[in-house]
Amino acid sequence: ISDEESGYNKNLFFIPKHYEEDLERVFIPHGLILDRTERLARDIMQDMGSHHIVALCVLKRGYKFFADLLDHIKALNQNGDKSVPVTVDFVRIKSYC
Repeated sequence: ISDEESGYNKNLFFIPKHYEEDLERVFIPHGLILDRTERLARDIMQDMGSHHIVALCVLKRGYKFFADLLDHIKALNQNGDKSVPVTVDFVRIKSYC
């Protein structure tokens, strides 16, 4: 997204009441994030070939993205031409800031 990007009017989206006053605009719609997550899953499957995938989730904030990405990888594993083993693990990182 360029610095000149003005985003989308927040009135085009359903914004929960408790966020309405905090938002001015929406820069990346949820559908675009889902589309890019699916594309990333496809790229991972293509790049990994038949190699075992070790998926490592950084807790706490990354879990939703991680779960969505794994859902797409799982769907590709079930419906694609090939199936590769996937191992899942989690790490927690402490911030010193």
